[in-house]
Amino acid sequence: MSGFDFTDKVMLVTGGAGGIGSALCRRFASGGARCIVVDIDGVRAMKVAADLPGAGHTGIGCDLMDRAQVERLFESVADDHGRLDVLVNNVGMTSAERFDVRSVESIEREITLNLTSPLVATRIAIPLLMASRDARVVTTVSLGGIFPLGETPIYTASKFGLRGAMLAIGLDLRSKGILAGSVLPSATDTRMLRQEAVDGGNSLQFQDRPQQPADVVAAVVSLLDKPRLEAYPRPGESRLVRFAMLMPNLLPRVLPLFRKRGDRGMARYLEELRRRGLARRTEGHWELVEEA
Repeated sequence: MSGFDFTDKVMLVTGGAGGIGSALCRRFASGGARCIVVDIDGVRAMKVAADLPGAGHTGIGCDLMDRAQVERLFESVADDHGRLDVLVNNVGMTSAERFDVRSVESIEREITLNLTSPLVATRIAIPLLMASRDARVVTTVSLGGIFPLGETPIYTASKFGLRGAMLAIGLDLRSKGILAGSVLPSATDTRMLRQEAVDGGNSLQFQDRPQQPADVVAAVVSLLDKPRLEAYPRPGESRLVRFAMLMPNLLPRVLPLFRKRGDRGMARYLEELRRRGLARRTEGHWELVEEA
């Protein structure tokens, strides 16, 4: 049994129509929470909300990079509920484009979505969180917030920044009655990871088989059960990357040793996606097959 009582809690999840976000919403709703599913795709957000168990759920379309839309989002939460018990900052993106060829605009967009938007959302939500008897903020960061991913430096930059910011926010808000913590997953089997795999993204994250959204959900629930600054779905991986960062100057020598294993792991993952009907190889190139 969970130590955290979800009953009648008002819980908002950004990126709520994605693989991790929708799994979080299903878990929260199954415990009796009222979920606010927020996604840039409003139609998908409403569908996820409509399919959740229980009642009182809402799906809302919102571009989290547009501050006016974010303000309207929380005004709506205030009108409907008068408080917010749990904010889950889960939205994120990545790109397989290499740093030396990608556009400056794409760099700015990724930093804004991954780093700035969770901070802005958290700040705007403060009055609603203060109205809760047991306010929580949970943020999905990444092990990429500890360990540099050479092929995706902008994702790395955004997650390094987000991890540090949320550690500081957790320390700051604790005395004000808001408990904030982060989960740091490794590669997770979601559409974002599948897209990165077919685009030939960072193979180092495929050292092991990708975890499932349910693993991230379990880490979030553990963070709610036992509030702390960070939780790791795969503690063993977290210890390895934290140890590696004690000697960052050795990374140029160490990483090539893991690259071949990662390449093999990504090839296995792509074949698994093909068997599941989620990817296909056409004229020597992989592409996603959109789910119905």
